[in-house]
Amino acid sequence: MDRICDAGRENRGFQVSRDQRPKVSRARRIAGVLLSVVALAAAYISFPRHADLTAFDADAMARLESSMWRDYYEKRYLALFRDLYDVSRSEYGFSPLDSVQIAIAAAGAAKAFQPTTSRAEAEAALPSLIAYFRILSEAAKMPIEIEDAARTELAWWQARRERVPTEQYGLIIARVATLLYGIDGEDVRRFGQARAEAMAYRDARDADISEADWALIADRLKLAYGLLKKASIEQALSTPVRQ
Repeated sequence: MDRICDAGRENRGFQVSRDQRPKVSRARRIAGVLLSVVALAAAYISFPRHADLTAFDADAMARLESSMWRDYYEKRYLALFRDLYDVSRSEYGFSPLDSVQIAIAAAGAAKAFQPTTSRAEAEAALPSLIAYFRILSEAAKMPIEIEDAARTELAWWQARRERVPTEQYGLIIARVATLLYGIDGEDVRRFGQARAEAMAYRDARDADISEADWALIADRLKLAYGLLKKASIEQALSTPVRQ
């Protein structure tokens, strides 16, 4: 009986000591869960991906680019940011963090360029373009001359504004593709020309542009990006695989 009583007292003592342990508050538990979620989200957002500038789908690129042009001319910069993000994330495979940085740089360059009226003023867009191409270069198949690519991009923006014939600034667009993808040839030049023609079509309609016009622009861009995709695939097939 004494042993039973002693055991009972020991059990009661254990129960008391266990009950006296400090309790973790509900707020602290919630904070811990939130911190874990934030840490996982940060890891997902910033974890490096194997981005590839040649991985794009031509139809998706045409749809997104026509949407971006529309965003730009209607000054819907938040929508422009979203479409730029989608290109980087969905078509090139950049991480969410890199995609945000690319979208910020590209949208910033467009916004800086839009109000300018001279080549000297247009230089305001150059820092953002350099930042844009610096990140893109990480997904290129070969090293890129980043400032050269940025200045060439700005050159066709300005040439288009100055009403240079599409045949001329189409070649500048093709040059940007050559710098980014390391490819040249007839398909790349036709890509630049088709893209320039789509831009000229939009410019000719200006404020009178309709939904049907935007659909025609998207079709022209689909042809352009189909040519660029074809050229990039042929380049990959002709490049010896490193052992």
